[in-house]
Amino acid sequence: MSIDPICHMTVKEDSPHRVERNGELILFCSEHCRLQFLQPAAARHPAKRGCQFTCPMHPEIIRAKPEACPVCGMDLEPMDAGTEEDESELRDLIRRLIVAAILALPLFILSMGSMIPGNSVGRMFPGEISRWIEFALATPVVLWAGFPFLRRGAVSLVTGHLNMFTLIFLGTGAAYLFSLCALFFSPLFPHSLQHDGSVPLYFEAAAVILTLVLLGQVLETQARRRTRTAVRELLQLSPRQARVLRNDQELMIPLDAVIGGDLLRVRPGEKIPVDGIILEGNSAVDESLLTGESTPVDKHTGETVTGATLNQNGTILMKATRVGGDTVLAQIIRMVSEAQRSHAPIQRLVDRVAAWFVPAVGLAALVTFMVWAWLGPEPRLIHALINAVAVLIIACPCALGLATPMSIMVGIGRGAQAGVLIKNAEVIQTLDRIDTVIVDKTGTLTEGRPDLADILPAAGEDPAAMLRLAAAVEQHSEHPLAAALVRAAQVQGIPLPAVTNFRSTPGGGVDGWVDGMRIQAGRRDFLSMAGVVGLVDWDAQAQRLQDKGHTTIWVAREGKPIGILAVSDRIKANAREAVVALHQAGLAIQMVTGDAESTARRVAAELGIESVEAGVMPGGKRDRVEYLQKNGHVVAMAGDGINDAPALAAADVGIAMGTGADVALECAGVTLLRGDLRGIVKARSLGRGVMRNIRQNLFFAFIYNIIGIPVAAGILYPFFGILLSPMLAAAAMSFSSVSVVANALRLKRLKI
Repeated sequence: MSIDPICHMTVKEDSPHRVERNGELILFCSEHCRLQFLQPAAARHPAKRGCQFTCPMHPEIIRAKPEACPVCGMDLEPMDAGTEEDESELRDLIRRLIVAAILALPLFILSMGSMIPGNSVGRMFPGEISRWIEFALATPVVLWAGFPFLRRGAVSLVTGHLNMFTLIFLGTGAAYLFSLCALFFSPLFPHSLQHDGSVPLYFEAAAVILTLVLLGQVLETQARRRTRTAVRELLQLSPRQARVLRNDQELMIPLDAVIGGDLLRVRPGEKIPVDGIILEGNSAVDESLLTGESTPVDKHTGETVTGATLNQNGTILMKATRVGGDTVLAQIIRMVSEAQRSHAPIQRLVDRVAAWFVPAVGLAALVTFMVWAWLGPEPRLIHALINAVAVLIIACPCALGLATPMSIMVGIGRGAQAGVLIKNAEVIQTLDRIDTVIVDKTGTLTEGRPDLADILPAAGEDPAAMLRLAAAVEQHSEHPLAAALVRAAQVQGIPLPAVTNFRSTPGGGVDGWVDGMRIQAGRRDFLSMAGVVGLVDWDAQAQRLQDKGHTTIWVAREGKPIGILAVSDRIKANAREAVVALHQAGLAIQMVTGDAESTARRVAAELGIESVEAGVMPGGKRDRVEYLQKNGHVVAMAGDGINDAPALAAADVGIAMGTGADVALECAGVTLLRGDLRGIVKARSLGRGVMRNIRQNLFFAFIYNIIGIPVAAGILYPFFGILLSPMLAAAAMSFSSVSVVANALRLKRLKI
């Protein structure tokens, strides 16, 4: 006996599936496993392929390895949500911070010794000894702990991509180099630069500034990583293994070894490994992990199940239909990751401002130096240098650049946790402005799955026998109404006989022979054209059923009507609550559907929707959206079918039910996983919350710089004698970036 290297199942020695490699015979349980083994490792395990990295502020920057962004200097982040984050850079930052803090603290005390009562530090380390100690403490901080920032600043000057690190490089570099020259070449300095007989040193300013910048970078990096928790939580939903049936054996195998077509057994309390269809068994499935819906959904033979959901109370045998990157969960993760990297239109304004920001700060620092050197008190050049450095240090383009992407990342993650998937950042901004919602009926306001509501047999006809004949002839039809009849027969335990000479007329009905009799089922005009007589006698009863919102299926045997079956699509349990919430939010609601007028108006009346257009073709729905847009409305379109796709694509925001057609999901900007119309209210609340958060971040970033730069330049000195130390400027700069990220993280608790 051998072990299959792919699925780890036991394989008999006579297995025909084999490969000879390096003189060794390798046996496999199936041809699929043999072919998998022959594939390159990267193809067998896509998650292990090389990952690309991008900048959260500049998504156009894509690199094959983690490095600093050439535009803003920030660390690039993995584009693949499944990539395990590299902690080495964060650990390096923390290590540098610890060393810098250990050296900067005594340096700060030493330089400020004269301010301590009694000047005990000054007596302990007098004169030149103190100056050389400051040099010894500051140099490792500047040249080692702060080296990554200085290198990024130097690179930014060479490439012309000016950023926050440009300002840090110029400010701390000026302070350190001035102090270095003052220490080694003090006699060469003019008397105007001396204070108490010596040229002042600013080693402590350079060291403490870089220490505070390191602290800010550590806090900001940790906070930015918390913005990606939504994707990590989604990744953790899938089980690690699956119970597969192969060659009459049941074995636990790694999840990535499951292939399409595999038979999987899922026991009570286990997570469903991949997307599939139930072949045997019934169970209640908790889908709250993906949809947020706490009520378990009953699943029966023939129904689909989704990977990562929880099987509660029954053992089921399922067939895998979607595995790996094709599962619903994988698509959700991919959509969330891509959306988090997208930029809202408001970001274009921020980018234009940021492009001018660093040069403007450099000019402000130069003007500050010149004004203080010309008009300032003695020593003028010292004041000019210190205030110019403070201006360079306090300015923070990073806070400005982070304001929008951080809010987008957290907001889209929050939506995913609530079952609201946002395709991109532009949708977030548009959701904040919608004033009109167009909704389809079937699958949006109603369940989208018609059920048998009533049986109206002719005199002397048995209702069950009539359903048996109709369901038998309908069982080969793919129409949803046909499925409703077959499902009703199965629920009542009615066995369906075979059908011969089956024919289907699209939009009309079906015709076939059952038990030696010709049976026809479908629309009235279909039966009439087939020569069925006596239909007029049933018109009044059919009209009463239609007035109740039912769809009628006429049934004939041997050319004579034997009754009418009424089929109805039930209104979703939470549809009325959703409509009320949308009205309360000040949104106008219009129903535009392809269904019959009577059915549409009954549903609209029950839900409180006043504006109704029925019998509308797909192109007509799109035309309605465009008409409203031309009249100044911002329109959201909610639908779930292929016929809704044109309108979803044309709307300012397309909202697709997660239970609908794939083409509808592709055309929509928002997907509601639960297929619940209340998700529109959540989506709008999310859009408003994110945009409010972005505006708060931008306001803070702009106000911080508008106030901070003049204060650092010394605008308060003529009135209050106040000057801002470069060290305080560094603390304020670090705080500004951290505060923007912290404010964005508040969206994780947003109620939607």
